[in-house]
Amino acid sequence: MPYKPARPCRQPGCPGLTTDRTGYCDEHRQRALQQQDAARPSANERGYNYRWHKVSRLYLIEHPLCVHCLIEGRVTAADTVDHIIPHKGNQALFWDESNWQSMCRPHHDKKTANEDGGFGNKIIT
Repeated sequence: MPYKPARPCRQPGCPGLTTDRTGYCDEHRQRALQQQDAARPSANERGYNYRWHKVSRLYLIEHPLCVHCLIEGRVTAADTVDHIIPHKGNQALFWDESNWQSMCRPHHDKKTANEDGGFGNKIIT
């Protein structure tokens, strides 16, 4: 199977080539990821505060099974409350209980990676 051709590093002035999904060479990749993380608001600033943890625990008590596992014919305890439609800072959508679903960690991680561009996926807008 052919490999993807190397591209120039996204760092201005860098002559390096890369096939990495970030678009940066080995030398600049870590710095780019650190800058991205530094620009991201904290979990508390995004709404995942004490109130959210309290409400989400109650939701899991009322909805204890992973909805995706149930669709697949398995019974798995849910440990995460997921926003069906990503809220992207919209507090009305964040607190809309009809936008919540109980999920196990593997299903939630896979969904989040697909939505946020993890594992080399393009970000869905």
